[in-house]
Amino acid sequence: MSKIKNSFWCEFCEKTAANGSTLLESSPLSKIRNGKKVGSKSYICSNCVGLIHSSLQSKEFPKKKSSIIPTNVRKFTIDPKDVVSHLDKHVVGQESAKKKLAVAVSNHYKRINDYSGVLKLPKSLQDVEIEKSNIMMIGPTGCGKTLLAKSLADFLQVPFAIGDATVLTQAGYVGEDVENLIVKLLRETNYDIEKAQVGIIYIDEIDKIAKTSKNMSITRDVSGEGVQQSLLKIIEGSVCNVPPQGGRKHPEQSFLRVDTTNILFICGGTFSGINDIVSRRLGKSKIGFSSLDKKEFSEIDIINNITNEDIIEFGMIPEFVGRLPVQAPIHPMNEDDLIRILMEPKNALLRQYQKLFYYDEVDLQFTEEAIKTMAKIALDKKTGARGLRTVVEAVMNDIMFDITNLERKMVVDQALVEKTF
Repeated sequence: MSKIKNSFWCEFCEKTAANGSTLLESSPLSKIRNGKKVGSKSYICSNCVGLIHSSLQSKEFPKKKSSIIPTNVRKFTIDPKDVVSHLDKHVVGQESAKKKLAVAVSNHYKRINDYSGVLKLPKSLQDVEIEKSNIMMIGPTGCGKTLLAKSLADFLQVPFAIGDATVLTQAGYVGEDVENLIVKLLRETNYDIEKAQVGIIYIDEIDKIAKTSKNMSITRDVSGEGVQQSLLKIIEGSVCNVPPQGGRKHPEQSFLRVDTTNILFICGGTFSGINDIVSRRLGKSKIGFSSLDKKEFSEIDIINNITNEDIIEFGMIPEFVGRLPVQAPIHPMNEDDLIRILMEPKNALLRQYQKLFYYDEVDLQFTEEAIKTMAKIALDKKTGARGLRTVVEAVMNDIMFDITNLERKMVVDQALVEKTF
């Protein structure tokens, strides 16, 4: 046997057994060397095995010190200030909501990494489990709820999926099962379950699954209370069976098992009509039946004073509200906010048009009066930041139609805006 092995070499360092190395055999495999078939096995020497083992130990399993968090853990230690700084580049205003989102996300990823095995914790804290900080965003349409969620996922560089609560129904009825929210997240990761299990799911129009009536009904509320009940386990954290291609479940198909324990859920909704509930509660301190005792509350005051009890009275079940402990109020936009949205964000609407005009070698500029007028018109439409797009599109349509006939510089002034409207 020794004579046979002396005629072969290590595939990595090409040393033979004659050099004092111990060769380990592979499974049978035809080898070609210098155009000739020389053997049916591959070999590796004991020295190379030791080097490979040492390399893997140093790269994948670094030594952990009790006083320092290793690099592979620190990557998900998030400073809330860095989150807010990133959100400021994309979303104007909403400082209170940004801070709440930043702190919730920071705590969520501390929970995922669980430094118990790295940091020396007191015995009283070693068995403490940190609960998930799912988020509820409440505010009028066009104020940045979806954009905040998207910008958050972009900063964290984690998979992000958007689902619409209006198409969800209870299992077994026409519509989509709640598990389809997980399917959307899996598609974003090319069905990498491990990546999907630390992603973010944003459920829009969450207020549309409120209970349809406070009164008991003989028919099931399959798109309201039924959906809330179906979402309970997924949002709280459980292992759910997900159909790979989405759609309805049936017994004969194969399922993917996804653990939602570390998936962060962010829900957003306008909750149209909750203003009356909050106003009525805030006004209860007044005594008497005179109309003089009634107090008018601003929209900002109402949003800042929304409580869990108000959301439950609106039609959300207590179990569902309890699984969204972080409430981030989104304030309505004023004229100054709309002006800033047109000019300041990284993807500001006016910058987008300037880039479009630059492709045709035209320098597009807007006067301050024109910008203020567009913001005022959008404010009157009461659709938030989305109204800005409608206004700017209307102003720019005729100009872009004749863009090939324009001079090198084009200035949009107040007169042009007012002429359009």
